[in-house]
Amino acid sequence: MHIPDGYLSPSTCAVMYAGAAPFWLVALRRVQAMLHARYVPLLSLFSAFSFVVMMFNLPLPGGTTGHAVGMGVAAVVLGPWGAILAISLALAIQAVLFGDGGITAYGANCFNMAVVGSLTAWAVYRLISGRSALGSPRRAVAAALGGYLAINVSALCAAVEFGIQPRWFHDANGVPLYAPYPLAVAVPAMLIGHLTFAGLAEGILSGGVVRYLQRADPALLRTTAPENATDPLQPQPAGGWRTVRPLWIALAVLMIATPLGLLAAGTAWGEWGVEDFSNPEARQHIAAASAQVAPPDAVPSGLERLASLWTAPMPDYAPAFLKSRSLGYILSAMFGVGSILLAWLAAGWAARRLRGSHNRPPSATLV
Repeated sequence: MHIPDGYLSPSTCAVMYAGAAPFWLVALRRVQAMLHARYVPLLSLFSAFSFVVMMFNLPLPGGTTGHAVGMGVAAVVLGPWGAILAISLALAIQAVLFGDGGITAYGANCFNMAVVGSLTAWAVYRLISGRSALGSPRRAVAAALGGYLAINVSALCAAVEFGIQPRWFHDANGVPLYAPYPLAVAVPAMLIGHLTFAGLAEGILSGGVVRYLQRADPALLRTTAPENATDPLQPQPAGGWRTVRPLWIALAVLMIATPLGLLAAGTAWGEWGVEDFSNPEARQHIAAASAQVAPPDAVPSGLERLASLWTAPMPDYAPAFLKSRSLGYILSAMFGVGSILLAWLAAGWAARRLRGSHNRPPSATLV
């Protein structure tokens, strides 16, 4: 679901950045006042959790791969605005450091997963959980359904963005300039895998983590409980570094286990490299995953031009100085999580400084 550079036209990318920007601004305003010692650990944790979870690739029908995102549980614990920022940061680290998702398509990827995904998961969770007790199984079911629907709505958004490209952006001969497959191919190709394996993974992950929190630390679920929030759109600060220590330990175990994500063969639909369009075997895989519709004979010119716009320092989570791909995957997970943690600590420090400057009394003026 990470749209690479070159698959969306520059104008589409600009529209998607414009679509995501208002949500980023609202989220920043909502969360800024809570960037302190009690909320930064939660933002850091679920941002890192989303990053690591997306490294576990799953085999999907058609020989492609997919993954969960962690948007469901992030929305339940952080609220929609915190989840938007947490997942947006994870996507930024993936794009800049590892080339997972394009720089030009970053706005689209954030709109699909961070914005639409988080808001969908939160809305479904709140609708189904209602005013049930924090320990009620109904909340775990609500989180599972929220995660399942969220990732499928996100996949549908990505499919539509892919599918409108050949209709709106082509040369004089009708040859697509960017993503080559129309809506009739893109929508089912994206949704079949997400309605099945990827959606189930997101649902099980969301429901399972919420069920664990109900037993281990139900206070973390109060942030989005309507009876505990004066503003239902804004979660109340909860937790601290000591509170989430067991979850950080679990995340460390997941980082060590990330090479399991390498077992799934194939490429995610719509994330093929430029070289795949001239590789006979890769072309067969692309067609098999696209209702047996063959890809264009040549690389779409716009895709080829934009694909090399940014070269990540550790592309595909494979540091060049390591020969072991499994070890490289673990190191990439550690480096990515460390980068996320530093970014949130810096954001918290900047927010405290800003609040301090606003609260400082004005200095006396000499006359």
